[in-house]
Amino acid sequence: MGKEKKTESYDNGSYNYKMFKCFNRKFKINEVQPTDDVRDAFCQFSVGGSGGGDGDSSDDGVMGAEQLCSFLDDNQVNSATTVAEAQRLIDEVIRRRHHVTRFTRHGLDLDDFFNFLFYDDLNPPITPHVHQDMSAPLSHYFIYTGHNSYLTGNQLSSDCSEVPVIKALQRGVRVIELDLWPNSTGTDINVLHGRTLTTPVPLITCLKSIRDHAFSSSPYPVIITLEDHLTADLQAKVAEMATQIFGQMLYYPESESLEEFPSPASLLHRIIISTKPPKEYLESRNPIGKQKENGNASPSSEEETPGTEEIQTLESILFYQDCDNKSDSDQEEEEASEDQKPAYKRLITIHAGKPKGTVKEEMKVVVDKVRRLSLSEQELDRTCSSNSQDVVRFTQKNLLRIYPKGTRFNSSNYKPLIGWTHGAQMIAFNMQGYGRSLWLMHGMFRANGGCGYVKKPNFLMKKGFHDEVFDPKKKLHVKETLKVKVYMGDGWRLDFSHTHFDTYSPPDFYTKVFIVGVPADNAKRKTRVIEDNWYPIWDEEFSFPLTVPELALLRIEVREYDMSDKDDFGGQTCLPVSELRPGIRSVPLYDKKGEKMKSVRLLMRFIFE
Repeated sequence: MGKEKKTESYDNGSYNYKMFKCFNRKFKINEVQPTDDVRDAFCQFSVGGSGGGDGDSSDDGVMGAEQLCSFLDDNQVNSATTVAEAQRLIDEVIRRRHHVTRFTRHGLDLDDFFNFLFYDDLNPPITPHVHQDMSAPLSHYFIYTGHNSYLTGNQLSSDCSEVPVIKALQRGVRVIELDLWPNSTGTDINVLHGRTLTTPVPLITCLKSIRDHAFSSSPYPVIITLEDHLTADLQAKVAEMATQIFGQMLYYPESESLEEFPSPASLLHRIIISTKPPKEYLESRNPIGKQKENGNASPSSEEETPGTEEIQTLESILFYQDCDNKSDSDQEEEEASEDQKPAYKRLITIHAGKPKGTVKEEMKVVVDKVRRLSLSEQELDRTCSSNSQDVVRFTQKNLLRIYPKGTRFNSSNYKPLIGWTHGAQMIAFNMQGYGRSLWLMHGMFRANGGCGYVKKPNFLMKKGFHDEVFDPKKKLHVKETLKVKVYMGDGWRLDFSHTHFDTYSPPDFYTKVFIVGVPADNAKRKTRVIEDNWYPIWDEEFSFPLTVPELALLRIEVREYDMSDKDDFGGQTCLPVSELRPGIRSVPLYDKKGEKMKSVRLLMRFIFE
């Protein structure tokens, strides 16, 4: 693939491509034209088109506010549109295309209508604002959750910084994870990935960044999960920092434990803390025995940290040497610091923990107390295989957080659907990572206006007469069929050099369409390749039968066919099926990192049957 700097090789509606440095190939650039479905819709609803009232079928009609309103109600299934709103859309399209006001132009011609359909801000594929009930307890929502939110890259040697925290909050992430460790002198707190070569960032820097950016993209609560490796003195210092920096933003309950979690709506612009209570921290400081119970998790952490048996043995020796060498005054000082613990403990809204015995025992629902439990991705797989309904029942009232296995040193991610299917609210992802799993995470949380909280489907919250809950293993009947039509694409010519995809000719684009959901719903389709064209028109339709549409994601990826090498990436997006707006829609595409591309978008149609 050619990676040349963008140059002006556009001449009188054509592109010139130099072959072997000795002669040019000229390719004509045709302006993108409306598809038959777009033309038919315009003729049906415009004044002057067939069905518009007073003329033959033609492209010469005009679509005024009433006609556009009818089109949106009938074709786009958008009954909330008023004539006044339709007129505002017309005014905006005319302003963008002609730089004139409605006093000169009162309606849309065919090209205006076609462009309106292609504007993704005016005709988006999903609802762009919060529309779900936000008054239920936190356990009723999937929550946009980060893992090791302070890391800039890999898990072993990258820098720790407040910058990834800020970026995550700006993307809409609502759960930020910070690992707390004493600094070299033991007098202050750093944030870093323990037992690695990651460089630390001061806790105070991260807390101030959270305060300043917590609600830049969503007003709903930010949860800070703390991986606490601190002494009681430093825990008290954390409490003091949090109280001073967050002030009235910091929420904590009056009672020591909650019978039910508060709702997102009741916590607007509030910050809450989730970690192990100090008592559990002190109990876990003795690594002997605990290591055998909990695998290779560090004694004061919910998660796995890089290490070996030799490191664990050395820690055990040092722990007992430390106990043997303590003077009476040292022990008295530690006992005196017990008085400081309640200040820290009182700030913990969501009490967290890792299974101390079997996961099945840990998942027994307590009537008068809610909590958060953390499992690794492997523990989740094992638990769902043997006790899937126990997981669903636990997550109806309590919070379940899933974190990546410790061997994902490159900050890759796992498949989130198994957690969501079992009701797990916090699927913790490496937001600085990459790849298709992260695209799925971005897609899920485009739902509900991108606010970071997505209401779980009702079937995950229901109980039957005999206390039975949803069984993720049960075979289900098809509930509905989604028809996806891929009309065309546009925008690559504006965003890329003319030789970015192919040195000697325009690109050869094709589109892949996936359903990612419960195993029975997973599917993949692909359009044909359109050769040598910056405006590919596929006009192909695919059908996807769905048993659990509430959890299905529509993943779309455009590739450029390359005969001699790996096909080039042309953009991607992922959308929650439950949020798709029926009708002809503009679908913007994103780059590999999940950043929206400036101009690239597809024109598609969605129909539910």
